[in-house]
Amino acid sequence: MINAGDFRRGITVELDDSVWTIVDFQHVKPGKGAAFVRAKIKNIMSGTVVERTFNPSDKMPRAIIESKEMQYLYNDGELYYFMDPETYEQMPLNHSQVEEAIQFVKENMSVNIRFYKGAAFSVEAPNFVDLEIADTEPGFKGDTASTTYKPAKTETGFELMVPLFINIGDVVKVDTRTGEYLSRA
Repeated sequence: MINAGDFRRGITVELDDSVWTIVDFQHVKPGKGAAFVRAKIKNIMSGTVVERTFNPSDKMPRAIIESKEMQYLYNDGELYYFMDPETYEQMPLNHSQVEEAIQFVKENMSVNIRFYKGAAFSVEAPNFVDLEIADTEPGFKGDTASTTYKPAKTETGFELMVPLFINIGDVVKVDTRTGEYLSRA
C-alpha cells in the first residue's frame, strides 16, 4: 500500500479496478482547509490521462509491473510479433500496444515489453537508436552559416528534423524519448 502523500513520478497504483501511473503530482497546502495532493495519472491500458485530487493519507495498492526484454521480429499488417530470446516463444501485439515505440524499432532489435498480471500492455524502445535516412531534401552548399534543420524520414517511417548536411543513406542517432536528432552514427 502507498499513501497519496508518497507519490512520485512513474509509480504505478491500482485505482478504480484499473492500473494508473503517476505522470505528475503536486502537494498543495491552501491557507484555509486541509492539505491535498493533485495528481495527473495515466491509465496504462487505455492511455487516458486524468487529473485527480487525493487526501495525503489516502492509501491504495501499488501495482506490480513486470518488464521483459524481447526481440522484434516482423509485422504482418495487423499484428507485431516479438520473440522471447530464452524460450523462442513468439508473442503477437496489436498496434495500440506498440504505437509509441514501433516508429523507432527495426526488425531484430531488442525492446522492453511491460506486463501487468501476465498481459502485455506496452513496448519501450531503447533510449537511443541508429536509423538510416530514407528520404530528405538535399542540403545546399553555403547553407551552413547557422544551424538550420530540414525534415527527414527514417527507414521506419519516423519523421524528424535533421541538419542540412544529412543526406539519404546517412545513419543518424535518435533519442526515442524526445524524437530528436542527436548526431551521425
